[in-house]
Amino acid sequence: MFGLLGSLVSLLVVLLIASYVFNLATDSASSPVTALWHGRFIEADGVLTAYREWGRSGSPIVLVGGFLEPSFVWSRVGPLLAKDGHRVYALDLDGFGFSARRAPYTLAAWTTQVQSFMHALHLKDPLVAGHSLGAAVAVELAIEGSASKAVLVDGDALRTGGPPRFLAAALSHLPLITSALRLSTDWDWPVEEILQRVYAPNPVKLDHALVVEWTQQFRANDAGAAITSLVGNGVQGFSRSELQHAHIQATVVWGTRDGIDPLSAGRQTAHDLHARLMLIPDTGHLALLTDPIAVANAILSS
Repeated sequence: MFGLLGSLVSLLVVLLIASYVFNLATDSASSPVTALWHGRFIEADGVLTAYREWGRSGSPIVLVGGFLEPSFVWSRVGPLLAKDGHRVYALDLDGFGFSARRAPYTLAAWTTQVQSFMHALHLKDPLVAGHSLGAAVAVELAIEGSASKAVLVDGDALRTGGPPRFLAAALSHLPLITSALRLSTDWDWPVEEILQRVYAPNPVKLDHALVVEWTQQFRANDAGAAITSLVGNGVQGFSRSELQHAHIQATVVWGTRDGIDPLSAGRQTAHDLHARLMLIPDTGHLALLTDPIAVANAILSS
C-alpha cells in the first residue's frame, strides 16, 4: 500500500517538474476571442457569445454543442436544417469555442445564456438540439418552457460528480492544465490521438486544419481557468429521478457505435423521459459530423 502511494507521489512530482519546465520553455500567448474567430458575436447574459446561423425564414432551431465543442460541430447539420425551411442557430456555450469566458460554468448559467441568446435574436419557442453535454441544456430549456422540444444527440443529460474537493482545489494551482493546452495548440499528434477515438468508428482525415478547428479555442483568454473550473464542477446535468419527472417533449438520437457514451445510456434516458429513441446505424459519438444527413433527418422528424 505504502509502496504504491510512494510511486504515485513520485510520478506526480515528476509530472509537476516536467510541466513547470515545459511551461517555462514554451510561450502560447492567449488572445481575445474576437481575435481568434471572425464570425458572428452577440451579447447574451453578459457573455460575448459566438454563433453561426443558416436560413432566413421558417421556425427556429437552436443547436448546442458539448464539452469543448465549438459550434463548427454543427456546420454540416445546420445547412441541411435550413434547407428544409428553418432558421438555424448554433452557439458556443460559455467556456467552450469562441464565446468569452465568464464563470460560473454550470447548467444554470448555460441555460440563462441560451435564453438570453434567444431573446436577443427574437427566437420564440425554438426546437433545441443538444449534443453530448449540451443535451442537458436542451432538457433544462424545455423544462423551463423556453424550448418547444428537446432533442438529445448522443447525450444522456445526466450529471456526474467532479473529482474530490481537495483534488479540485489542488488542480487550480497546478501547471498541468496549462501544459496540456500548450501541447494541444503547438503539436498536432496528441490531439490526433484523442480525435481518432472520439470520431471512432468512423474514418476521418486527421490533418492540421481539423486539429486547429478543435484547438484554436484553447488560445482564448482565460481558457485554462475555465477548463480547471469545468473539471472541478464535473459533468452538469440531472439525476435519473429528475429526468423521470420532467414533463417535456423530447427525442433521443444515438449512434449505435458510440464509444464515448454507450447506447445503453441513451436507451435509459429515452425511457426516463418517455421519449422516442432514434438510432443512427454504424456511427459513433460525432454522428453530427460523420453522418449529418441522418442527424438532420432525426431532428426534423422529432
